[in-house]
Amino acid sequence: MTTKRKMTEKEIDELVEKQAEDDSAWEKPVRVRRNKSASLSIPPELAARAAFLAKLHRKPNMEAWLTRVIQERIELEEAAFIGVKQEITTRAG
Repeated sequence: MTTKRKMTEKEIDELVEKQAEDDSAWEKPVRVRRNKSASLSIPPELAARAAFLAKLHRKPNMEAWLTRVIQERIELEEAAFIGVKQEITTRAG
């Protein structure tokens, strides 16, 4: 019986960098359908803090403020991801 050894993080990074520009090395893209809306449950203390900040920022309700905050955070995360991806591509290329 043969067992596969686990790759180290460095080995995984090197493999990904080598395959970054090789489309045949990657699986088909995953497609995600957007739902109309989603519900999110948060603890009462956090909800109270969010409601206070929504009023402070003169938003019509907590949902509007949370939507804006989540949107901003997602944009930051996406920008960071793109930056890292470009850095890897530059190093590999």
